[in-house]
Amino acid sequence: MRFVFDLLYILLAIVISPLLLYRMLRFGRYKKGWANRFGIISRKDLSKKCIWLHAVSMGEVNATQTIVNELAKELADFEIVISSTTDTGFERAKNLYGDKLSVFYFPLDFSCIMARAFRNLRPSVCLLMELEVWPNLVSIAKKQKIPVVVVNGRISDKSFPKYKLFRPVIKNIFRRTALILAQTKEYAERFILLGADENKVIVSGSLKYDTAQIAGSVEGSSELAEKLNIKPADRLLIAGQTGPGEEEIIINIYKKIIAQSRFKDVRLAIVPRKPERFDEVAHLIESADLTLVRYSKIKNEKKSLKGEGNCVILGDTMGDLRKFYSLASIIFVGRSLVPMGGSDMAEAAALGKCTIFGPHTFNFNQTVEDLLRDSGAIQIQNEQQFFEAVQKCLNEQDYAEKIASSGQNVIRKNQGATKRTVEQIKMLLK
Repeated sequence: MRFVFDLLYILLAIVISPLLLYRMLRFGRYKKGWANRFGIISRKDLSKKCIWLHAVSMGEVNATQTIVNELAKELADFEIVISSTTDTGFERAKNLYGDKLSVFYFPLDFSCIMARAFRNLRPSVCLLMELEVWPNLVSIAKKQKIPVVVVNGRISDKSFPKYKLFRPVIKNIFRRTALILAQTKEYAERFILLGADENKVIVSGSLKYDTAQIAGSVEGSSELAEKLNIKPADRLLIAGQTGPGEEEIIINIYKKIIAQSRFKDVRLAIVPRKPERFDEVAHLIESADLTLVRYSKIKNEKKSLKGEGNCVILGDTMGDLRKFYSLASIIFVGRSLVPMGGSDMAEAAALGKCTIFGPHTFNFNQTVEDLLRDSGAIQIQNEQQFFEAVQKCLNEQDYAEKIASSGQNVIRKNQGATKRTVEQIKMLLK
C-alpha cells in the first residue's frame, strides 16, 4: 500500500511542480530545508527517548507552546523534536524554541524518505497537530510499533465533505493511529464517522485556549509603542492576520473614521498574515493617499517616529503580532471577511481587547461559538457592519470594555486542554 501512495505522490508532484517553481522564484518559498525534506535529520541527544511533534504551519506551531512546556516538565527523560511544513512555521518554531529543541522541516511522505527520517529520529511517539496524518508516516510507525497521536484534533466544515469522499482510504489511515485527542465533541464525531475507532477518540479541548496567554500587557509592547510614537491617549485599531481583499476594506473604513473630527486620535496598524504580501499591502496604503510607516524600517534603529499624525503602520515583521495586539483598543482578526476560514481570535480576546471578525471563520467554529455565546466578541457580515461596529466601539467605551472583559473570561474558563492531553500521552507511553 505504501508504494501506491508513492506513485500517487509522484504523479501529484508532476502536476503541481510548475506552481511550486513559480512560488519559489516569485516569493522565495520552498528554498530551505531540502535535506530535512529528504529525511536527513539529526537529534541533539540520541541517548534519550524521543517525542516527535509535528505542526504544519505557524498557527499550529503557536499551539504547541503549552504542550511542549508540559511535556518537558512531565517527561524530562524524553527529547522533544519539532517539525513544520512551511517556512513561516519553521521560523516561528526556531523563534520559540531556539537551540533548546531540534527544529526541522517535515520530511516528504515517500516511504523511503519517511523510513530514513524514522531511522534518524528513533521516536517513541509521534504527535501530529490537528489533522496532519500522512499515510506512509502512519504505516511505518504502525509497523515499528510507535504510537501516533493526533493532538488538538479537528476537521473543519470545509474539509469534512472532502474527506468523506475518500472515506475508505481515510478510515485505513485513522485506524492505524493510537489515539485521537479532539478539540470538541463535534470534531470527535467527525473522526469517528470517517472511520476512526471510537474507543480511541477522546475530547480533550482546544490547546489554543491554553496558548492564548491571559495578560494585560506583553513583553516588548512598551518599546513598540515608543518606536511608533503611540501615546496612551491614542486609540489604535489593529487589523491582524489579514488576507487578500481585506486591507482595502480596512483602509476605506479607517479613512471614513478619521474624517470625523471626534476620531482624529484613532490610528491604524495592519499586520498581514503572509510575509510575501508585505510589499503589496504597503502599495495599497500609499495608493490610498495615506502616510505609510513600515515597522521593519525602524524596528532595529535607535530613532522613533515623531509627529507622523495619522500614518498607517504596516507590521511587516515576524513574531510581533501580540505586541501590536496588546496596544490595541480594537482588534480585527483577519482572513474572516474573505472566505479563508479566519485566524485565531482567542489570542486577541485573551489580552482583554474588543475583538471583531467577519463571517468566514470555519477554521475556528468552536472559539467563535464560545465567544459569541457570552458576548465576548463581535461578528460582522460586511463592510458597512464593520464600519458601524468600529464606530460604536469608539463612541461607547463601556460597550467596548464589556466585550473585551467577556472575551477574556471565555478564554479563561475554557483552559485546561494541555494537562488533559499530556495525561493521555503519559498513559499511552506507560
